[in-house]
This record gives sequence, structure tokens and C-alpha cells, in this order.
Amino acid sequence: MVRQMRRWAAVLAGTLAAALLSLGAAGPAEAAPKPAPAGVDITGPGLSGPLRLRVDSKPAHVAAVIDQVNFLGRTGQPKGPSAAGLGPKYTVVVLAGETPKQTYDLYPKAAGGPRIYRPAKQPDSRKTVAGWFLGRLSMSETLRTAGVPLERQFDTVSGGVGGGERVLPEDTLDPAKDIDEALGELQRLLLLNVAVMLTITVGLAGIALLIRRRTR
Repeated sequence: MVRQMRRWAAVLAGTLAAALLSLGAAGPAEAAPKPAPAGVDITGPGLSGPLRLRVDSKPAHVAAVIDQVNFLGRTGQPKGPSAAGLGPKYTVVVLAGETPKQTYDLYPKAAGGPRIYRPAKQPDSRKTVAGWFLGRLSMSETLRTAGVPLERQFDTVSGGVGGGERVLPEDTLDPAKDIDEALGELQRLLLLNVAVMLTITVGLAGIALLIRRRTR
């Protein structure tokens, strides 16, 4: 099962990398050398050197990191948040084999939510437009899981805005706490029902007694 999951992750990472890089037409299959595994390099605060992630060894991590930048449109906002509100910057370089192709600056702790900056100057010399983009809410956790020294503060679950995730504090995902709260709510509901029934019973008894006295 684990091997099958790793194979699927490797296929996904390769597909994302191929779609993101847009390498163009390749030469004849018999003349083309076997490419080295694609991957990403990450540099930034807390890392003594580039964090090198490759499809052959960590396919799920490569796929997750590439997923943070593969949804960007052709143009972004020309101006980003103030430098004081950006927080730490982590540069992600996407590679084809061992050749750098694209680079992005990720700000997982930016005020107002994660941000991505795509420089106009790219390693593969292709022309693009510099711009700022809103990042996925899972950016910080994705980088942390990949090996970037970031504090874990939130868990993400699917279904919200900002790249398909919504963020919930960890204590809201505690099953024991949810069960206790549900039992407490049920107990309060039962007590309320009992109080209502007693009130109705006493009211009916009072009405019956009043009618009986009048008929005498």
C-alpha cells in the first residue's frame, strides 16, 4: 500500500512539474538522454543550505510544494504588502532534472495571509510578468512538512477559500472534545424538555382543578 501511494505521489509530482515547466517538444526518444529526477530547491531563514527535494526520494513533498505555485495566473498584483508585514521569505526553485526553470518567493507568515511573488527574471530566461499573488492557506504547513523550520500553528482541512483550504485551530479538531460538547448539549436539551413537560403538566392540572371547582 505504501509503495502504491509513493508511486501515485511520484506520478502526481511529475505531472505537476511537467505542466508547470512547459518544457516544449523533446527530441527523438532514442537520442534523448534519460532525464534526472525533477524536484524543487528551497532556501530561506533557518536553512543552512538549500533544502533539496527530489521526485525519486520525496515525491509527495515535491508535489505538495509545486502545488503551492502551479495555480498562478498570467498576471498578479503589481504591488504587494509592506515589507514589514511580509515575514520570512522562502525562495522555491522548480527544476527539470537539475536545471533551474522557475523561481518564486513564498511568504507563509505574511500579514493577511500567505503571499507569493513571481519575479519577472526567471532561470530559464523565458518572459513573464512580475506579480504578487495570494497563496494557499496550507503554505506554512506544507513548507514545514517538507523540512522548513516553521512552527506548527494550524491544521488545514479542505473546503474553504484561499486555494481550497480553510484553517482551523488544532483544539477544534479534538474528537474527545467534540464528543463531550455533544453530550453536554444533549443533556441540556433533555433538561429543557423535562422542564417544558413539567410546566405543561402543572398548567393542565391547574386548569382541570379550576374547571372542577366551577362545575360544583
